[in-house]
Amino acid sequence: MGDTGAKKKWLNVTAVALAVVVVFLLGYMLASQVGSNQAAPQQAEEQQESPLAKLARRTPDDPVALGKPDAPVVMLNYGDYRCPFCAKFSRDIEPRLVKRYVDAGVLRIEWRDFPIFGEESIEAAKAGRAAATQGKFWEYLGAIYQAAPERGHASLPHDKLIDFAKQVGITDLPKFEAAMNDPATISAIQADATEGSQIGVSSTPTFLVNGDPILGAQPLDQFLNAVEQAKAASE
Repeated sequence: MGDTGAKKKWLNVTAVALAVVVVFLLGYMLASQVGSNQAAPQQAEEQQESPLAKLARRTPDDPVALGKPDAPVVMLNYGDYRCPFCAKFSRDIEPRLVKRYVDAGVLRIEWRDFPIFGEESIEAAKAGRAAATQGKFWEYLGAIYQAAPERGHASLPHDKLIDFAKQVGITDLPKFEAAMNDPATISAIQADATEGSQIGVSSTPTFLVNGDPILGAQPLDQFLNAVEQAKAASE
């Protein structure tokens, strides 16, 4: 890849410049593994309905989504496997949203890969996508977040990624590793990261609830209010 010192310097820039760094860093790292990917559509002018709401894919049987494709509310989650605040959301908030809204058909949660904490973040994103090919994406993501430290970034070398696969019941490990290295896997991660960068995502987790942003692992009430407001607006 590129010079290690330069990468560290890019990852330590201020939050104001982070969106630019994300575009460059992800393009630099991912483009070396696969050809360039088509950019997401340009953001439309502001309308009564947020144009960001159109980023919801609503793909049936999407292994990295929870909930009905036609749910009135869709929450996009731009996350990094090494992000401690993403882990906090996964442990403390997401299960309550699933029980209250996803299971009731009101909310759909769609994952977006936004790996900003270096090579291990990208490798973990690849592993998550590989787990998805065996129907274990949410179990895999949850296992990593359950083991994450309260502060700092989790260490996720390749052997740990394999251990997490075993932990969640993935038995075909050769298939898992092959999927990690599939160019389609890299393209999917790159597409998510490009989409996030184009709309101004600069940190993780970042959420869009029917297009309205929530930044960081906010208290449960903020998510409840956002879902309720989006639900009411869709009726």
